[in-house]
Amino acid sequence: MQSAGYTITVAIDGADALDKLRRDTYDLVVSDVEMPRLNGFELTSHIRQDPALQRLPIILVTSLASDDHRRQGLEAGAQAYIVKSQFDQDSLLDTIQQVLGHEG
Repeated sequence: MQSAGYTITVAIDGADALDKLRRDTYDLVVSDVEMPRLNGFELTSHIRQDPALQRLPIILVTSLASDDHRRQGLEAGAQAYIVKSQFDQDSLLDTIQQVLGHEG
């Protein structure tokens, strides 16, 4: 993402991400699902419940490929769910541009 010109902030886990989101302003969250303390589904739910963050776009990137996991991520409020086995940098960048409303 940095090589494409995006400024990124790294969080060590979901709870750290939520703390950072509440302290600073971001345009987008790209999160793994499997994280300690607060997983990506829980992080997404917390973001959607926070009036200051609820409109923040969220992309989940994970190795969890089942339809149930995808549905869980989208029901939690993620705009996109990318499975790591199907992942490539161009598809992630295309998804980011779509979620942010930019033309590719």
